[in-house]
This record gives sequence, structure tokens and C-alpha cells, in this order.
Amino acid sequence: MPLSTNKKVKRLMSSILSKKALWLSYFTVGYNILEGVVSVFAGSLAGSVALVSFGIDSFIESISGSVMIWRFRKHDVLTDEQTEAIEKRAIKLIGYSFIILGVYVLYEAGTKLYFQEKPETTLLGIIIAILSIIIMPFLSFLKHQTGKRLQSRSLVADSKQTMICTIMSIALLIGLGLNYLYGIWWADPAAGLVICLFLFKEGYSALREEELCSC
Repeated sequence: MPLSTNKKVKRLMSSILSKKALWLSYFTVGYNILEGVVSVFAGSLAGSVALVSFGIDSFIESISGSVMIWRFRKHDVLTDEQTEAIEKRAIKLIGYSFIILGVYVLYEAGTKLYFQEKPETTLLGIIIAILSIIIMPFLSFLKHQTGKRLQSRSLVADSKQTMICTIMSIALLIGLGLNYLYGIWWADPAAGLVICLFLFKEGYSALREEELCSC
């Protein structure tokens, strides 16, 4: 196959993968916004600080997806040099979104521990968390695989933040469950503190543009 044909095939595959990455990012932002609205609404009605916090977290996570939309909408009209420049900028913006999310979770967890705020639960809140646990790992996997094939470190980094939503959903269910079944009120904020360690670690790595692990 001629070299020029190889280049055309590579460009075509890159274009297809970029469109896939774009649609995955659109879904991420749309889902997180919907999840955030429903969570904040349900949490406000039930007086659940944990659920409201989870909803606000969904809004913050949509930042990462918005960065990806900005990055891949311009894929077909940019040179390789311009794409690389945007890639580096996107990685840093995702790194900042990790840090922002970590600070927020740390504040919420610390506040709950200090004031001994017991998280409350609602059926709608449990359904939201379960849906997130089902959807987000699959979405993260698709982003990770697409990012690897595109050699896009920013999309791989974004896939990690999508997985964080799953971790937070599990922590939410565990925290609410332990409090409901055994009266362990501090389980939810304690899980939040553990999540913070991961958030800050990944944010720091992204800001330094280090090689991100392929987990």
C-alpha cells in the first residue's frame, strides 16, 4: 500500500475516533448535568447534604467533559502542532478540574465530620447512585480505549475522572448504608477523605504532564 494511502487511512481512523471521543464527551456532560439537577433537587427535598453534594460534584465533573468537547470539535481543522498544543492545554485544564473537585470534596467531608452531619437517604438518591455505578465504568472504559488509540493523554485523563464518579457513587451508597443499618454517621465523610487523596494525586500528575497510568 502506498505511503500516501497509509496516511489517508490513518487520518480517516483518527477522524472517526475523534468523532467518537466527541460524542462520548457530549454524553458525559449531558448525563452529569441531568444527574446534578436531579440529585440537587431530590437532596434539597429530603434535606440530604450528601445527595446535594453529589449533585454539585456532577456539575464540577462536567467541566472535564466540556474541555474534551472543546478539544475534539477542532480536531479535523488543526495541524499536528496545533493539536499537540491544545492537547497539553487540555491536560492542564483537566488537572485543575481534579484539584477543584478535590478541594470541594475535602471541604464537604470536613464540614460533615466537624458538625457531625448525618447523611440522609431517599429512594431517588439510591437509584441515581446505582445508575452512576452501572453507566460510568462503561463510559470510562470507552473513553480510555478511544484515548489510547488516539494517543490522547487528555482523553485518558478524562476517563479517570469519569471513573471517580463511580467511586464517589459507591462511597455514597456505603456511607448511607452504614449510617442507616448501623448508625455509623461518619462513614460517608470518611469515604470522601479517601477519595480526596486520589483526586489530588491525579490532578498533580496531570498538571505536571506526567505519564498517566493505564488503569
